[in-house]
Amino acid sequence: MKRIIIFCVLSLVLFRTSGYARNNTDSLPQKERFSYHFQITTIGQHQLPFNDPYKGKLSMISKEEFRLSVTSTLFLGARLWKGCEIYFNPELSGGRGIGSTSGIAGFPNGETYRIGNPEPVVTVSRIFLRQTFSLSGDRVAVDGAQNQLQGSAPASRLTLTFGKFSITDMFDLNSYSHDPRNQFFNWAIMSAGAWDYPANTRGYTYGFVAELIKPDWGLKVATTMVPEVANGPYMDLHYGEAHSETIEFDKKYTIKKKTGVIRLIVYNTFARMGNYEQAIAENPVQPDVTQTRAYGRTKTGFVVNAEQQLNTNAGIFGRISWNDGKNETWAFTEIDQSVNVGVQLKGNTWKRENDMACVAILVNGISKPHRTYLADGGYGFIIGDGQLNYGLESIVEVYYSAKLFNNFWISPDYQFILNPAYNKDRGPINVIGVRGHLEF
Repeated sequence: MKRIIIFCVLSLVLFRTSGYARNNTDSLPQKERFSYHFQITTIGQHQLPFNDPYKGKLSMISKEEFRLSVTSTLFLGARLWKGCEIYFNPELSGGRGIGSTSGIAGFPNGETYRIGNPEPVVTVSRIFLRQTFSLSGDRVAVDGAQNQLQGSAPASRLTLTFGKFSITDMFDLNSYSHDPRNQFFNWAIMSAGAWDYPANTRGYTYGFVAELIKPDWGLKVATTMVPEVANGPYMDLHYGEAHSETIEFDKKYTIKKKTGVIRLIVYNTFARMGNYEQAIAENPVQPDVTQTRAYGRTKTGFVVNAEQQLNTNAGIFGRISWNDGKNETWAFTEIDQSVNVGVQLKGNTWKRENDMACVAILVNGISKPHRTYLADGGYGFIIGDGQLNYGLESIVEVYYSAKLFNNFWISPDYQFILNPAYNKDRGPINVIGVRGHLEF
């Protein structure tokens, strides 16, 4: 707690002493030379007891449990030369998720990592350069935001990003479901569940992203590092044999003057992965996929991500994602097929214009080799009950975000989880949570 207080006090002091250049009278906002933003988010979740006829070493704990997580981030940015910006994000994080962040593939707290450390620690989450090249004379306004300097940008442009970042900062965006700090909590609703995106244990990687941005469409290409072991904290330095490539095409459209966006993502990851079928063949009883790891293994998949405005107060979204499921999950979570759909309602209807009421349904599955491996007693890095009566993992999440005062939101949340870790013998699980979020 002492570390959290010190980190937040220093952040607020910096915020009070930082300056912002604003010009509300011009058609385009005045450029910021420097940028500073700050956020702190805490999530408390209470899991109710559930049916638990047997358990494995990665099973969700069946007894009643309460867990608390906290993150606090500084978002610092500066312009270096024409078109070039640099961003630096120190981040404090602590606490852990229910069940020590295991036992559910679509885990219910997107602010927890796959390591639980109650003691808050400070790390550098991001440090990257962004260079923009103009492809047109027309310019569009750019609002100041986290890791975004206020000013303007060419309507058509090429942007290159290099450094340490989360690839989800730029890919798989969605206006209604992308950020667990102010939207849905669940891992596989905030992101595409079957996109085993390249990241270390805390969700970050090193790499290069090129973005071709046009007024109505965009194309993004990334090449990034992957961890040296599944869910590992350190990246594999053998880049020639261990890397991930991601391509996204997005298209904006309108239906009866209501805006929408569709995003198509394909990815391929090379890593020193283990193979499920080989692990079963070598040891049919309690196979261990980690004993079959070898370079040359791949994971290939796709994502379809869509959002559609219904009116000024409502919108819908959905994602479909899939990967081949032949080799072990490497970085995100143990999902090989996933579908989610959701609705967001703004509070204007009930005279709370800064509030939101949202609901989403999520269904996750795994490949046949993956389910056979778990049924035979194998373990991944997040799920494994020692045996398996397979069923689709299905989740409903409902939350309400209320803005209590300037810059602070409180969000009660409920999640119903059927067949946790794809096991019909266990659950269902009820998770009640609340989130507090402050940002400047």
